[in-house]
Amino acid sequence: MNSSKHTELANHAWSVADLLRGDYKQSDYGKVILPFTVLRRLECVLEPTREKVAETAAQYEGQDIDPDHWLRKASGHSFYNKSGLTLKKIAGDPKSAAKNLQKYVGAFSDNAHEVLDKYEFAQQIKRLDGAGLLYQVIGKFTDLDLHPDVVSNHNMGYIFEELIRRFAEQSNETAGEHFTPREVIKLMVNLLIAPDGDALTVPGAVRTIMDPACGTGGMLSAAEEYIRSLNPDATVEVYGQELNPESWAICRSDLMIKGQDPEHIAFGNSFSDPAHRRDRFDYLLANPPFGVEWKKVKDEVEYEHKHMGEAGRFAAGLPRINDGSLLFLQHMISMMKPVDVKGGGGSRIAIVFNGSPLFTGAAGSGESEIRRWILENDWLEAIVALPDQLFYNTGISTYFWILTNRKSPDHKGKVVLLDARDQFQKMRKSLGDKRKELGKQHIANVTRLYAEAVQAAADPNHELHAKVKVFDNEAFGYQRITVERPLKLRFEVTEETLTALAAAKPVHRLPQPERFVEAFRPLLGSSWTTKSDAFLALKDAVVAAGLLWPGGAPFVKSVREAVGVRDPEGEVQKIKGEPEPDTELRDYENVPLGEDVEDYLKREVHPHVPDAWIDHTKTKIGYEIPFTRHFYVYEPPRPLAEIDAELKALEEEIQMLLGEVTE
Repeated sequence: MNSSKHTELANHAWSVADLLRGDYKQSDYGKVILPFTVLRRLECVLEPTREKVAETAAQYEGQDIDPDHWLRKASGHSFYNKSGLTLKKIAGDPKSAAKNLQKYVGAFSDNAHEVLDKYEFAQQIKRLDGAGLLYQVIGKFTDLDLHPDVVSNHNMGYIFEELIRRFAEQSNETAGEHFTPREVIKLMVNLLIAPDGDALTVPGAVRTIMDPACGTGGMLSAAEEYIRSLNPDATVEVYGQELNPESWAICRSDLMIKGQDPEHIAFGNSFSDPAHRRDRFDYLLANPPFGVEWKKVKDEVEYEHKHMGEAGRFAAGLPRINDGSLLFLQHMISMMKPVDVKGGGGSRIAIVFNGSPLFTGAAGSGESEIRRWILENDWLEAIVALPDQLFYNTGISTYFWILTNRKSPDHKGKVVLLDARDQFQKMRKSLGDKRKELGKQHIANVTRLYAEAVQAAADPNHELHAKVKVFDNEAFGYQRITVERPLKLRFEVTEETLTALAAAKPVHRLPQPERFVEAFRPLLGSSWTTKSDAFLALKDAVVAAGLLWPGGAPFVKSVREAVGVRDPEGEVQKIKGEPEPDTELRDYENVPLGEDVEDYLKREVHPHVPDAWIDHTKTKIGYEIPFTRHFYVYEPPRPLAEIDAELKALEEEIQMLLGEVTE
């Protein structure tokens, strides 16, 4: 089925909007169109066995036995409908449309009924009936042919995604929160599963796939199809969790139709209510929302971080509250299968991120500690940079992170950075922020380069050598050192000095603070090069005024801050015989992990500031992945003569055009 056919069917479903206009707000059209599309699809799938199911239901009616198993068997699916009604029959009796539709929906098996409940379908039936529109809407959908021999499960996914995109546009939501472009999923699945190609062709292969932010299930479907393309007899079980009720309902109905267990798709928040946290999976993949805060689940996440430690998911650290991307990744890592002593088992992970998780957060921050945990455990296999303007809801640059706990020997201890930002073709018509797409050849190019990454990076003659780099894990680590310089002061008494003293809290606490400050007035204009000389003169002035010189460190500190002035040629201040650091001159440097920081200080800092030193108690280890820096290519500016010639040519052209206007 080509894209025009998808659009034609989606247009047919969306044409119901013409009936709803006036009685429904535009933002509510999807609340009617999406569940009716699901209902029509379920009906078309069940049509061949409808009579057999009805006969089986009649056979067990009145018996004290649960016929669910036999009804499923009769339908040939994991769901069924016991009613003899159809949408066409219901539309033929307008006066009883609401009653019959409720009866029809109620005759579905519990798992199918639950899907429609998520759309609050009963409320929509009542609302449509009250507006006199119900039988007309039903009539529209009876003409929509969604039989499996006309529309495959794969193509049905395209139709649902098109409807969701339109719904999102009407309601000012973000379509990208619900699904990912199919060609992006294709590439992602290739990179995730292709390295296991040989193992998947083994007879009796069994694989499990998990998406903790599964949306409408596009990634799960693509991963399942990829494995079955390698081995049609493989057993593939898909699992997922989704927070958006409409997306969850579509994903669940899709699994029911394919014969998968719909109970594997859980509804709820993956952070606060993880449905599959005790399960382990062969493959995990996700496209979590970019830059979405996790404030709503803050209490649950922080409790797990603080109290569950390694037994929980978030022991490594917590990212800043306004971006939960790295929480998703930690959640997925917790569901990896362990590697056995023979090297078997293990898992592979693919996740889509924006650029933020690569470098956000200084050394010691939650983000840096999470990156450190991943790299020090040697789980990060590769990062692939994608073209911008590839997603429906954002034009920013995006990246695949590929992780595994069973790296191949040539990947152990290393990370591949692959630059695929030039692998795209312009779309004839943009969809939201999506103006670029990956063509089949682009997907093939990146997949091939990924498989050859280590060799391509090592071979300068490889045609794509410049597009891939391989680094040791430690190359992304650094030591965040604190460089201190001594506090140097000269001392003087000015009007500003007296004002500062009057405002100091330790002076305020004196019995006669005003007299104390005035005692220094005779010293106005005086200056000293050493602290000892300055304080001796100040004490003499206080005694001469008939006052006592107070003691205590807070008082001494406040006086020094008032009369001391920073001066590069001033006296070095000391604490217990050691130079006191000047907080205003404090600086920070990132030193590559493994390099001696004292050697770095002598080489990079001392030539400029010989009296600097490192406060080793403040040194922190950080990790960041500066992807774009590694692929930066310097482009020199054009020669001035060339620019000047171009400007002169433009001036001449302007003069010529002006001359034509004035003639």
